[in-house]
Amino acid sequence: MSEWDSIWQRACERHGQERLREHFPRVARPAELRGLGDDRYLAMMSMRVFAAGFRWRVIQAKWAGFEEAFHGFDPGWVANLDAEGVEALAQDTRIVRNRPKILSTVANAAFVQQISNDHGGFGDWLAAWPVEDTLGLWEALKKGGDRLGGDTGAWFLRLVGRDTFRFSADVSAALVAAGVVPKAPTGKGHQRLAQAAIVGWSQESGLSLGAVSVVLACSTGEVYSRTSAQVT
Repeated sequence: MSEWDSIWQRACERHGQERLREHFPRVARPAELRGLGDDRYLAMMSMRVFAAGFRWRVIQAKWAGFEEAFHGFDPGWVANLDAEGVEALAQDTRIVRNRPKILSTVANAAFVQQISNDHGGFGDWLAAWPVEDTLGLWEALKKGGDRLGGDTGAWFLRLVGRDTFRFSADVSAALVAAGVVPKAPTGKGHQRLAQAAIVGWSQESGLSLGAVSVVLACSTGEVYSRTSAQVT
């Protein structure tokens, strides 16, 4: 039995194959990624930035207000917000009034604009990036955007349907148990080893990177509720 077969078997024994598959993240086709407007990418990016360290359900409940306050997350409008505009948003009860995250949204609007101008659309850029170099995409989001490092960038990619794995505690535990890495992959070297293993298992199983991530997590821990958006 291969290492992947063992991981798959443990996950199915713990949770059942049907329930396991229910938690596989949706992966958008390249045409879907290219067809999604830059405003939607900025919106989902902002949603994850505001959700970081906050209650997800509160952000969801207020999201219609966010859309109104940020003018539908039109990148041009948001990127051109001046100090007066930022101050107005910082007092706007329709949103979570966190000034640093409002400023982050302005910075990310400029990032989305720049990528879109350089590549014919933000979605074109995402669709063209090879899944084998997901870590490179994480790094590009971290360096080019604002507050998109750590797990926030990966969650943003999940929201828009771009295939990605995550290094949650349960995924990390499974990678250690499989002998891929000696400890949670926080350093770049260990992350590259983990990425190579996940890509290899994806190719072996025919599953997406996100699905492999879920199977790994479920082989050692519990699945999360879709209602909380915390699908590993």
